[in-house]
Amino acid sequence: MSNKPCALVTGASGGLGAEIARVLAREGFYLLLVARNEQKLQTIKDELEAACGVTAQTFPCDLARENAVLDLYDYVLGRGMRIDVLVNNAGFGDAGAFHEADWSRQRDMVQVNIVAMMQLTYLFVPHMVERGVGMVLNLSSVAAFSAGPYMSVYYATKAYVLSFSEALHEELAGTGVTVTALCPGPTATGFEASASMGSGSTMFRRAADPADVARDGYAAMKKGKAVCLQGAFTKAMAFGSRLVPRCVARKLAMHKNR
Repeated sequence: MSNKPCALVTGASGGLGAEIARVLAREGFYLLLVARNEQKLQTIKDELEAACGVTAQTFPCDLARENAVLDLYDYVLGRGMRIDVLVNNAGFGDAGAFHEADWSRQRDMVQVNIVAMMQLTYLFVPHMVERGVGMVLNLSSVAAFSAGPYMSVYYATKAYVLSFSEALHEELAGTGVTVTALCPGPTATGFEASASMGSGSTMFRRAADPADVARDGYAAMKKGKAVCLQGAFTKAMAFGSRLVPRCVARKLAMHKNR
């Protein structure tokens, strides 16, 4: 194993996960890249090794599968890898009325967005605490700040990520380990297509550049911040959620999600 610090990034085959991996590679981290698509992972691995002179490994797996996290954890332990940075980026959304949605997709969303994130944190943070150093970056969203009609499960998962991350940030104070929730607004990652959002949605008309989101998230993690409200829209949403009644916030969200 390399003596360089090691970062594990889930959802690393594209979008924001790949951009975060690029930031970490430029910072000299040894990388473990995790995602479902083996071919795309290999492409990112080759790119980062050629461009940044780092070493990267790939672990293709579907985090919606119940034992996927344990398989990943066994892989890390079996190779003597020391995870210094854990980036829980993997996640997806789904648009539409909940009562008309496909149940298995809603279940898988909770498994990936919440359970896998929570389990990876549960498994790797004790090692960080024992060493007295480590950083966790959990991907939340502007969606965390209100209920989201027509994307009800997705919004709820991101609210969980934010609350969970903030709580752990306080629990781990003084241990040398930090937890940061990255809360971007709409970002040009192809999310709207994968979430089956219709062309009438106004959410992504001014989407942020994922490279900017990744840089800001990394900077916030390095500073040990509990929450990174990335972008003016996210900051306005977070501030506005404290000023308007929840009934107003959820109706505004419904308007954007339709």
